[in-house]
Amino acid sequence: MKADIHPDYREVVFQDVTSDFKFLTRSTLAATAKESIQWDDGNEYPLIKIEVSSATHPFYTGQNKIIDTSGRVDKFRKRYAKQ
Repeated sequence: MKADIHPDYREVVFQDVTSDFKFLTRSTLAATAKESIQWDDGNEYPLIKIEVSSATHPFYTGQNKIIDTSGRVDKFRKRYAKQ
């Protein structure tokens, strides 16, 4: 394996912004995090905000809920509306 070509793989906190659900895992996205958060163990970790997690995804919750942050659903309905 070549040295110095792989990103750092370290612990990161992911936060679901729609339900405020947080979980600690390892990821290479730590370098792109703009915020940090203090976790329950007292350590500070990079924070990555996400829109969908297991706490809000319809497959895991059993609820059919449309989460649209960029207007894609409205654009689709407008394009394919029966006239």
